[in-house]
Amino acid sequence: MAETSAHKANVLNATRAYHEELQRAKNAFVPGVTEIWPSGAVLDADDRAALVEAALDMRIAAGPSSQKFESAFARRLGRRKAHLTNSGSSANLLALTALTSHTLGDRRLRPGDEVITVAAGFPTTVNPIVQNGLVPVFIDVELGTYNTTAERVAQAIGPRTRAIMIAHALGNPFEVAEIAQLAQAHDLFFVEDNCDAVGSTYGGRQTGTFGDLATVSFYPAHHITMGEGGVVVTSDLKLARVVESLRDWGRDCWCEPGKNNTCFKRFEYQMGKLPKGYDHKYIFSHVGYNLKATDLQAALGLTQLKKVDGFIEARRHNWRRLRESLDGVPHLMLPEATAGSDPSWFGFVLTVDPDAPFTRAALVDFLESRKIGTRRLFAGNLTRQPAYVDQPHRIVGDLRNSDIITEHTFWVGVYPGLTDEMIDYVASSVKEFVGANG
Repeated sequence: MAETSAHKANVLNATRAYHEELQRAKNAFVPGVTEIWPSGAVLDADDRAALVEAALDMRIAAGPSSQKFESAFARRLGRRKAHLTNSGSSANLLALTALTSHTLGDRRLRPGDEVITVAAGFPTTVNPIVQNGLVPVFIDVELGTYNTTAERVAQAIGPRTRAIMIAHALGNPFEVAEIAQLAQAHDLFFVEDNCDAVGSTYGGRQTGTFGDLATVSFYPAHHITMGEGGVVVTSDLKLARVVESLRDWGRDCWCEPGKNNTCFKRFEYQMGKLPKGYDHKYIFSHVGYNLKATDLQAALGLTQLKKVDGFIEARRHNWRRLRESLDGVPHLMLPEATAGSDPSWFGFVLTVDPDAPFTRAALVDFLESRKIGTRRLFAGNLTRQPAYVDQPHRIVGDLRNSDIITEHTFWVGVYPGLTDEMIDYVASSVKEFVGANG
């Protein structure tokens, strides 16, 4: 055993040395040559060693690291339960689908019920609504914050409204406290998509703590990464139990992998039309999925979680530096934090004035030619996307700002892998283009 441990230590030491060698071999930043990505993972020697150690231990399914991560992440948000899943998109699917569970009785969502959401966003906030036979109710957002308002949500509540599901836009919190109050007053479920906003606060309180359920993504673009991965958090133990069942094939049993008879009555249940004593490990109370993550992912997540505060501060620093540098540049609308919030920014969003003497496309082409990566504000107005044109939905008010976003908005990166030199080059490039074309 001692010899095996020594071999393992040697492998991990070599892994760390290999990582440092790769870092030393990286070339210095060359403006116009080096890619400036809009998003990406920041990985160090601890991350690489954690993945290798999990592989050496052959932890190829969900196990101790997954459970440890779930506990740590729930503690960070002050939530009672966190359930790790294979992606943020799966987390959204689980969170919304949990609200259709028969265990919720008359409160459960049923096909045809309405869920309020925003038109300008990422599809996986809306897809679970459609996939469950529910009807998305689309409302507009504000330019500048790129979030909707409690007033717009209130105006959208109708006789068939049963839930609200909204994402914090690019890390900038929406009026989450007020919308949570609206949900409570109207007996609506509230799902908070926090995938872009880990570390953001509203009124001094962390986002991801206001909804009945909240979700986070650990895709490489996000605040911490597992490569792929996501989590559903809640303090409602009944909803947590449903999420776990739906994630784990729909089974009724809650034993951890490799364990039996946690409830001490494995062969004593009688459920559905099954014979009494049917093995509880094979009783299924929901039409579920297999959306679990692996311990390799969780091992990486645990090392990333230790660094999240530094990542958040780097994002804020980069955003502030870019915002201050571009302040006063004509023909561009710069982003604004929602009043009362302290965002953990995902990106820096810019809207070209529709009456500007240049187009968004021309500015984007110029930046891309300088190896400055850009992204659209996701799907723009989702009601114009081919996937949703023929889907049942309702629109409340006009979607004027969502249309402006579709035509005139993009964002650049502020993720922790960017240096001050890179941020300054992005800013100077924007100013150079506007100066030459404005």
